[in-house]
Amino acid sequence: MAKQETLVSGMAGRYAEALFALAQETGATDQVAADLAQFLGLIESSANLARFVKSPVFTAAEQVRALGAILDKAEIGGAAAKFLKLIASKRRLFAVEDMIRDFNILNDHAKGLARASVTVAEPLKDEHVEALKAALLEVAGGKSVEIDVKVDPAIIGGLIVQLGSRMIDSSLKTKLNSIRTRMKEVG
Repeated sequence: MAKQETLVSGMAGRYAEALFALAQETGATDQVAADLAQFLGLIESSANLARFVKSPVFTAAEQVRALGAILDKAEIGGAAAKFLKLIASKRRLFAVEDMIRDFNILNDHAKGLARASVTVAEPLKDEHVEALKAALLEVAGGKSVEIDVKVDPAIIGGLIVQLGSRMIDSSLKTKLNSIRTRMKEVG
């Protein structure tokens, strides 16, 4: 457990660690991760639910009652549902997104998985994705790497890679902005 404490911190981290420990004990980490991902998807797709989760206006009892109905309709049960109802009863629902993020960090670490976010100017061919995955695998220290590729034509060219806390920005847009800044300093 000492190693996990360095991965997450704060109130959200403590809740995530408790849920992760429970999920590991019961052998349900994959199910809990899937249920939390589904709940996070609901929050991201519903502005009303996002407001409800963050709002201090509702009492703990109102949040637990409404959350129960939402979880039943979404067919989210087990440890994830109990956890979500618990944090609602403790008036911590506002931090659920951070808790889910921290749970995923702990789960990925336990599985030896590193996640990378890659932004490119145009879609990559399969062989380029595989080459990028191989390069990131080397940087990640032999962990398996999962890549989320986003296309953003605004970066003009190059790529932006975020692997854990490391970020490499070799986009043409950033290089041009850097040149523009240096030219302003000279002139």
